[in-house]
Amino acid sequence: MSDPRVALVVASRDRRELLGRTLPRHLGLPERPRTVIVDNASTDGSADAAEALGVEVIRLPRNLGGAARNVGLRAVDAPYVAFCDDDSWWSPGALSRAADLLDRHPRLAVINGHILVSADRHVDPVCEAMARTALPPVDGQPGHPLLSFIACAVVVRRAAVLEVGGFSERFGVGGEEELVGWDLAGAGWLMSYVPSIVAYHDPPPNDGRPQRRERSLRNALWVAWLRRPPLAAMARTLHLLRLSPLDRYSARAAARAVGGLPWVLRERRVSPPHVDAMCRLLEAS
Repeated sequence: MSDPRVALVVASRDRRELLGRTLPRHLGLPERPRTVIVDNASTDGSADAAEALGVEVIRLPRNLGGAARNVGLRAVDAPYVAFCDDDSWWSPGALSRAADLLDRHPRLAVINGHILVSADRHVDPVCEAMARTALPPVDGQPGHPLLSFIACAVVVRRAAVLEVGGFSERFGVGGEEELVGWDLAGAGWLMSYVPSIVAYHDPPPNDGRPQRRERSLRNALWVAWLRRPPLAAMARTLHLLRLSPLDRYSARAAARAVGGLPWVLRERRVSPPHVDAMCRLLEAS
């Protein structure tokens, strides 16, 4: 049966072939969610192909990266929104189970699904890391507590994400979820990885991973300086740089992070102490 509690939003750019494979999966879900494609100024006919399948499309005049999800959030009126990338989808029944949990736990803002990857359906290593979290659960919190999430497979409380401002356009795609997660935690919301809620991710073999790694490092450096106390931000910066390969992508990430310092310092707002304590627990584990 259809479930009006959940809408589905896909931010996409120039992935017509992938959308051709994943959109029928969205349309075939038993929950029959309202499905909205937010097209990031594609040039390959993605938007036309989606509309030909009967899917609602919002065409953006320029590429907003992950911030295109904000447009989708504002376009729907369901209390909960499932995010997918153009290469991910949900298992039948997962969205209703997520909505049931969100109904029962009014402080819960994000449910990260259990992500099975590629044709062999192996568990995404990120899920294994989320299951080993050092964060203690709040009484009654389902699943495993989180401080961030993976946006290709989450169901979110729409009002909570909009309350904290959604995704930053400056971050593009690559680790853009972290700032949202920290701000949700700072506002008192909970986030959980729930293994019984299953999603699938089938990324193409050549999907710009070095460039994604560059953006992810830059964004992680920005988040540290946007939200951590000065000494913690410096320690986090040194840690991230020590872990990064010595190559041109890391060098560009560091240079671009420095180039963004004027706006970072202008927008800097240190998270509440409980969020910094969560960061320290994760860093020590």
